[in-house]
Amino acid sequence: MKSNNATVLTLAEKCKNILAANWQGRLNTIKADAEGSKESIYTSKVKYMLKKGKPFIWVPEKDMHNVNTIIDERGSFAVASPTPGPLAKLLHSIKKLPTRVALSGDIAPLKSEKARLAAECLKEVMLSEQQVIGESSYTVSGVLSSSNFITTSRNENLKDLLDEREKYVVYKFNISSCMYIDGHGGTHEVDLKDVQTSKADMLAPLSAKLIDGINQSEARRKALVLFCFVYLNANAKDAFMLAVDRKGFDVLGKVPGPATKDGMPGFLWKEFRFTFKEEAHDVESFCSQLAQMEEEVVRKVSGFSGLA
Repeated sequence: MKSNNATVLTLAEKCKNILAANWQGRLNTIKADAEGSKESIYTSKVKYMLKKGKPFIWVPEKDMHNVNTIIDERGSFAVASPTPGPLAKLLHSIKKLPTRVALSGDIAPLKSEKARLAAECLKEVMLSEQQVIGESSYTVSGVLSSSNFITTSRNENLKDLLDEREKYVVYKFNISSCMYIDGHGGTHEVDLKDVQTSKADMLAPLSAKLIDGINQSEARRKALVLFCFVYLNANAKDAFMLAVDRKGFDVLGKVPGPATKDGMPGFLWKEFRFTFKEEAHDVESFCSQLAQMEEEVVRKVSGFSGLA
């Protein structure tokens, strides 16, 4: 396991990974009426796909965004990193926010032919996910199959966009500025050129499944606890996978903290970073290196206890 700055993603790469990992976000447009823009904001949750680094957004036909953008095409779009299943409950309980991307720019509706092409591209994206999962090894399948299908499947969450009974207006979001928001609420402006040139990790579209598949497995979460102990000398009592990328992963570990007011032992949830020896360019490589780390820490702990 490595531990230097070269193994940490840039802010632009983190933003691209978040956008590639999720499929829904909050779109904000300026409310308008017959007299023009009123400078108040209308917001709603919408679904999208990422194509060539830009979000393509599906807005229900009767949504107010479709009226607002006729008068004023300015808008903003906020997307959070996926926090499926037990991870969402943990973050809520400790009042920790998921990392987020906040984009501002112009929202351009696609004409019918381009909207049709966008729908075809969406089909290809969904088929690609099915293909990767279908062709995955036993190790990868073991992780992905442990995840909650309803909350982590891109196909399951986007299939209604292809339902001909539902009517949508498809927009291209032209980005003019990008902000990265960390887990503590701190904002970091990201250079637009860096955003445009950075690419998302190949494993990003399956990151929600990876995170939830690991967190739903008691054995894999015990391995995360051992990672904290063996690699970082941290005495964690529990651990959850927080985020994954090609260079490694982030873990939330439950470690000893200040005593409570009544003198009882206290604890706190602390974030730990683990990096791979080699970059994981796809989900197979990620799961393979994770499995190697699991085997390594078991050997080392067995050696400590004299069981090797």
